[in-house]
Amino acid sequence: MIDKGLFEILVCPKCKGKVDYNVDKSGLVCPACKLEYPIRDDIPVMLIDEAAKVSA
Repeated sequence: MIDKGLFEILVCPKCKGKVDYNVDKSGLVCPACKLEYPIRDDIPVMLIDEAAKVSA
């Protein structure tokens, strides 16, 4: 898991909105953009090009 202090300051790079963990905590989801950013080796990859679309 991501350090709590880091998690609190993370925002979506596209809309600057708040992100939350997905169901299995393997990524961070922006509900506004419907994008999921992966977490690799406990490091969030906050690049729009790396994000995947999520269904509603």
